[in-house]
Amino acid sequence: MAEVLPRRAPAPAPVRHLAGITDVALAVITFVFFVAVALATGIYNRWVGPISLSPWDGPIQVGLYLGALLLVRRRRPMTVLLLSVAGMVVYHNVLGMWSPAGWIWPIAVAYFTAATTRHVRWVAVVGVAQLVHSAIDAYPIIDNNVFRYVFHVAGEGLLLAVLIAGGLTYAAAMRWRERLRESDERARVAEERLRVSHEVHDVIAHTLALVGVQLNVAADALDDQDPAAAATALRVAKDVRNRAMTDLRSLIATLRDDSGDTAPQPGLSDVGTLIADARAAGLEVTLDERGDPAAVPAMPAIALYRVVQESLANTLKHAGASRAGVTIDYRPGWVMVEVTDDGRGATEIIDGHGLAGMRERVSALGGTLTAGPVPGGFAVRAEIPVAGSAV
Repeated sequence: MAEVLPRRAPAPAPVRHLAGITDVALAVITFVFFVAVALATGIYNRWVGPISLSPWDGPIQVGLYLGALLLVRRRRPMTVLLLSVAGMVVYHNVLGMWSPAGWIWPIAVAYFTAATTRHVRWVAVVGVAQLVHSAIDAYPIIDNNVFRYVFHVAGEGLLLAVLIAGGLTYAAAMRWRERLRESDERARVAEERLRVSHEVHDVIAHTLALVGVQLNVAADALDDQDPAAAATALRVAKDVRNRAMTDLRSLIATLRDDSGDTAPQPGLSDVGTLIADARAAGLEVTLDERGDPAAVPAMPAIALYRVVQESLANTLKHAGASRAGVTIDYRPGWVMVEVTDDGRGATEIIDGHGLAGMRERVSALGGTLTAGPVPGGFAVRAEIPVAGSAV
């Protein structure tokens, strides 16, 4: 099934404000430069003759028009380009204003913006058409100065090519940035799903192991005509099941991003509950804590809790053990947990998903986890560094 990513959130308000300020600045720059270059190169009316005219006779109005169009360039890039080209046609051919200032550069921003869209081929068509019209319009220059005419046409063509190439490059960079963002989002989603799958595995494995033991106890008690013992075993199984359901609801709420309904994640303070459950299942368990657990951050605490949970569940399911010991040692800069039992150990403990999940949890926090047979039984040992810990 294809990965479904969260819908992209709207741009933050500061980003939108910056975009608006940029558009206003480009509009002002376009107006100022258009009028300034028109004044610097001379404004003539081709219908009247070589008579200098006031900027109020055309450049200011057209400059305001071109600048105002840029205020909506992000929403309607092709419309802005076509209207800008139409404005230049009106300026040169309808109003009769002629100057060597050119056709392309006054609407350079419109060309660049339109070239970043999927309509870049039409942008090139419009640009070439305008370039040809510019070459025809400036043809009288060739009678007086061929070099100036060639420089004028070639310069406009080069500027058009640079604007289109720049727009394409910018669009490609934005697409690459978007793909990178989506890739990061997919990795984050995959990592979160992996974490939740580990949580679900730990909760279900621990619950099934304890509930299974208690059901066997209840069945044996009923066979022995001891309803009180059977009722006690069933109550323990029910309590374990209820706690597991609470954990699963919390995990499901996390997947739904509904933080208001999530319960706190278990930590080292909840290890006692795991030991009580194991004892209720008939396993003799001892707990040896050294140091102060209060200085252990939440993430290492959750990881160590899950190590104890999975280790005790494996002991109940696979080891055939009668005794187990849990040792938690809080030291400056790191914390260690070790779970040992007097069982035979099992290949499925070493190769199964439970141990792989424990190792991934611990490794993600910069720690190490070892598991294997020891004299007299089986042991799982995890060590996790705790930055800034003063325990």
